Amino acid sequence: MDKGLSLRHVTISKDGAPLLSVHHDVAPGEVLTIMGPSGVGKSTLLAFITGTLAPDFEAEGEVWLDGHNVTYAAPHQRRVGILFQDDLLFPHLSVGANLAFGLQPGGSTAARKTKVEEALTEVGLSGFADRDPATLSGGQKARIALMRMLLSEPCGLLLDEPFSRLDAERRAQVRDMVFDRARARELPVLMVTHDAEDARAAGGAVITLGSEKPA
Repeated sequence: MDKGLSLRHVTISKDGAPLLSVHHDVAPGEVLTIMGPSGVGKSTLLAFITGTLAPDFEAEGEVWLDGHNVTYAAPHQRRVGILFQDDLLFPHLSVGANLAFGLQPGGSTAARKTKVEEALTEVGLSGFADRDPATLSGGQKARIALMRMLLSEPCGLLLDEPFSRLDAERRAQVRDMVFDRARARELPVLMVTHDAEDARAAGGAVITLGSEKPA
């Protein structure tokens, strides 16, 4: 697969005990959902994809993104965006400065400011550039975190239960927004979640880990 995210015969174990095994392609604009109980290795799989797997895990297999084998690339070279449960906005920076942090280096100040303003407008937060992140609602913070990540121009998107701290109404709104933005940019998405409604909203394939415990 030239485009998209490909997990090729990925297996992860710890202390010699198998933890998970995944072999799957995620096409541009599609969402692969990984479900399973806590401790089964969902976030461990994301760490392997981003190149941040802890040394006490053993991993085999390859990660390909847009036709490139990124298995052994440094984390910052992989062009993989990730959203977590927490928005992780920098509290000492304004909303606009948080967004600018996601931009690639270079470009004029005016051009960078324009990109930030366009990102705010895209998620219905025009005029919020000078706001303190502490004044934002949970849904607004989630939108800023999403756009900061997208401004880094990733080739793939990982979701580590990013909707779990939102109430039901905001959860649905933010979830739809994330999926819509990913599809519009033709990004392959891998989502980790406990929530079956997240999986239904994603509309793609679902892999359930931990349905069988290793002997």
